[in-house]
Amino acid sequence: MSITRLVVMTLGLSASLGVYGTGPLARTVTDDLGREVEVREPPLRIVSLAPGATEMLFAAGAGGELIATVEYSDEPPAARRVPRIGDVVTVDMERLVALGPDVVIAWPAGGNPAQRARIGALHIPVYEQQVLRLADIPLSVRRLGTLAGTEPHAGRAAHDIETRLAALEATYAAAASGRPSVLLQVWNRPIYTVGGRHLMSDALEVCGARNVFADLPEASPVVDTEAVFTRNPDIILAAAPPGEGAAWLADWKRFPTLAAVRGGRLVAFEDQAFSRLGPSVIDSTEALCRTLARVRDGGARRSD
Repeated sequence: MSITRLVVMTLGLSASLGVYGTGPLARTVTDDLGREVEVREPPLRIVSLAPGATEMLFAAGAGGELIATVEYSDEPPAARRVPRIGDVVTVDMERLVALGPDVVIAWPAGGNPAQRARIGALHIPVYEQQVLRLADIPLSVRRLGTLAGTEPHAGRAAHDIETRLAALEATYAAAASGRPSVLLQVWNRPIYTVGGRHLMSDALEVCGARNVFADLPEASPVVDTEAVFTRNPDIILAAAPPGEGAAWLADWKRFPTLAAVRGGRLVAFEDQAFSRLGPSVIDSTEALCRTLARVRDGGARRSD
């Protein structure tokens, strides 16, 4: 579809609905990047371009205004009934424009920056939703509640998340005597881990552990076995797709001098919620904390 036709369609929608540009139905909100975004008051037609944003919208009480999303937006279960218009990389622009959204929720740390810019160029408001730390999740839920006009619902959901996080920190982070170092492996060949700016690194801290590669600036850096030997983690945690954790850990057993291998502290944690970056990350963090506590205590080596 040509850009000219997209512009014509967008202008037609703008004129008929009166939702873009200044006017009595418009207001300005602040997104997770601190950008001011002008949207309809309230936005009644929302499109999400990330699974995590979809889950966050439902948590904020705005699931009823969600008219389209992308593949793998499967939490909560109600999200599975929302029509798909693509995936996090490629969205069907013609379908998007034809839907006439009041606002598009995008994920700035991934997806397709060029496509997001194209959506903005068509005068469709783009709201950037992003969480980097666990404490960002309730803040983001509240902002989405402000965006959608569902502040009371969003406030209750955010308070619940904050309460659960505080309980985790009191139980695990504050109580931990000596933080074990952890290699958190998110892919096996090559070896991908997480740097200190990744949400999963923050989860390790909450659970009373320490990311052995927390000093790396990249969110998901590639490391080699030499770097792992140099840092010699106490625990190796394979955050693998379901059914693949055992194979990932088998690779490490070839290196019996590593502290984690020598001590039998090899853990498969096959929980995919961390990749979604929505409120269900709190559930995953609770499971991660229990798993690491058992390993520290010399118990089971696998996740829940």
